[in-house]
Parts: sequence; structure tokens; C-alpha cells
Amino acid sequence: MIATGKVYFIGAGPGDPELITVKGRRLLETADVIVYADSLVSEAMLRWARPGAEIHGSARLTLEEILAILVTSARQGKVVARVHTGDPSVYGAIFEQMAALNREGIPYEVVPGVSSVFAAAAALGAELTVPGLAQTVILTRLEGRTPMPAGEKLRGLAAHGATLVLYLSVGMIGQVAVELAAGGYGQATPVAVIQKASWPDEKVVRGTLGDIADKVGATGIDRHALILVGPVFDPDLARPGGGAGGHRSRLYDPAFAHGRRPGGKGSSRS
Repeated sequence: MIATGKVYFIGAGPGDPELITVKGRRLLETADVIVYADSLVSEAMLRWARPGAEIHGSARLTLEEILAILVTSARQGKVVARVHTGDPSVYGAIFEQMAALNREGIPYEVVPGVSSVFAAAAALGAELTVPGLAQTVILTRLEGRTPMPAGEKLRGLAAHGATLVLYLSVGMIGQVAVELAAGGYGQATPVAVIQKASWPDEKVVRGTLGDIADKVGATGIDRHALILVGPVFDPDLARPGGGAGGHRSRLYDPAFAHGRRPGGKGSSRS
């Protein structure tokens, strides 16, 4: 009878090895086999691999080659850590792997990770949802070799005026700027580009919709970067005189009552 192990899809976080979750690190320490996205996940993450663990980089492998490792190892009763950058549920390409494991009867579990969008916001000292400015965050990309479904063209999403975060698009940032402007963002809209957020060689480029393409072009950044768009990324917003006082959350307002702090005035909802 074949002993069946288990595959764990682990979000390694954005780059800093310390941003992996406690559970993710524990699984890396005990895994028999590690298959990690070596073009995106820091090699320093392997410091937690146990001696003798079988380690594979997946950057040069096809889906079929990756699945062969996962399925064969699990059928041998081994614990397999399939390590993805950021959080595996966001542009992680895990759907097709999970579907294949379902077909093969291999058990698996997804372990969430810190997405690069949150590391980028931290690098900027920004909150993605500032009251009065933005209460919606859209994670998307510019259409490239992967087509966008109907209704998800960038200029259409831009019409919402929400906080916008683009993955996999910095190499086409000039076209991004054109589409965002066509969708309604003004040329003065704050924009930031973060390459390799939380890595030692992290780069931050700030600008506006009108000049960000030229600024990014001057740096040579063309991959491993996020584009963040919206008024919440105004670098002066939280500085004295920047208008932060007009965007106070009601959560800690003394006049705002809720279940943990009765007695104020107002609704119990934020």
C-alpha cells in the first residue's frame, strides 16, 4: 500500500526571510522535499531547511516537471514544501498545481504569506485605505501575453478611482500611464514603484502619473516591481500640514460608539 505524504503551498513573503509566517518556517524546517521559486524567493529562506532535505529550484522547470516532483515525493510518504513568493493566492500560479494534485489524490494545504503589496505599502509608510480618500483596493495587472477577462481592462478599473496596485506590469509602465489616464486618473495622481520590496536592494521611485514612466525608465527597473496608484500614496499626506487630520478613522473617535467603547455618539459601524 502506497503511503501518501502531503504537499504544502507556502507563501514565503515578499523577500525578507523574517517575513515568512511562523507556520511556514516550521514546515520548511521539517519538510523532506522543498520546491521553491528560486527566481523570486530569497535563497536565505533555505537556512531553515533541515539537513538532508531534497531541494529543487523551480524557475527552469515546467509545470509537468514540478508536478512530477510533488506527486512522486508525496506518494513516497514525504512532506513537500512548495514555496512561492508573497502570498500564493495572488498571481501564484497554484490553481493548476492544486487541480493536478486533486486528480492524483494527493492531499495539500495552502499556507498564506505576506504579499508584496503589503511590504510595498510599508516601505512607503502608506495605508492603502485612508478614510475620505480610498476604501477600496484593486489588485490587477496590465494585459500582456496573459489576456484579461472581459470587464477587467485597466482603463475600466481605473474609472473607480480606488487605490490601485499593479503586478507584472512595470516593464510596460508607459502603457500603464496611458490606460490610467484614459480611465480617469489625473496627471497629478501620486504613483510609486517599488522593486523587490523588503529585500536589501529594494528600490523606491515616487512620482505622479504624468512623470512616473520617465522616472522609472531612468532607473532601469523593468521587473520584480509593483506599481501603486492613488492619493493615499501622496508622500506629504501624513506630514505636518499635509491634511492627515481630515482623514481620521472613526474607529478611535471619542464621539464614535461601538461594542468595545460605548457612550459616544454615532453608529456602531465603521
